[in-house]
Amino acid sequence: MSIERRVQLVETLFYQLEQESAEFTKSSGISCNAGCGKCCTYADVEASPLEFLPWAFHLYLNGEVEKTLQILNETKSPTCIIYKPLSIIDHGRCSNYKYRGLICRLFGFAANTDKYGKLRLATCKIIKEGQADQYNTTAEAITNGLYVPVFTEYYMQLNQIDFRLGNIILPINKALKMALEEVLQYYAYRPFPVVEKKVI
Repeated sequence: MSIERRVQLVETLFYQLEQESAEFTKSSGISCNAGCGKCCTYADVEASPLEFLPWAFHLYLNGEVEKTLQILNETKSPTCIIYKPLSIIDHGRCSNYKYRGLICRLFGFAANTDKYGKLRLATCKIIKEGQADQYNTTAEAITNGLYVPVFTEYYMQLNQIDFRLGNIILPINKALKMALEEVLQYYAYRPFPVVEKKVI
């Protein structure tokens, strides 16, 4: 399957999640604090290369792959290179928010299944403590059937697009690097892609 087609399918999955997340946010009243980037500062964030294929393809189209690969090769920090801290107190932003990965889209507004088969909202301490009423109400509502996006279901859908790239889970900067290398390798002996603007 071509890079263009895989990117299109990943973006379609992200669009579906965006709709579901918006509904969940509306139902729960839970939201991230403005300017908070705490979850992006952890060193142990992992992702698959496939969820960053749209990001890598975007960089390729804009002639930024080699420069970004050099940054990845030179960075010593395990923190995501796309995250840009704005202060020393965990405030920052994603420098390429439109092309953020699946893990970035799910965390805080999706659930995991616990060992008893029950859905548990996977969110941060800041939301759990700072929005305790909404969090507790939402956790109870999920137990009673409130729809919430589920990590495993979305990763299974991602794997169906490309099992090889979707099933590899790596530290985030390694996943970013592998996505870039996949795009470079694919176009090494192919013409530069012609991409039509899409209307969603």
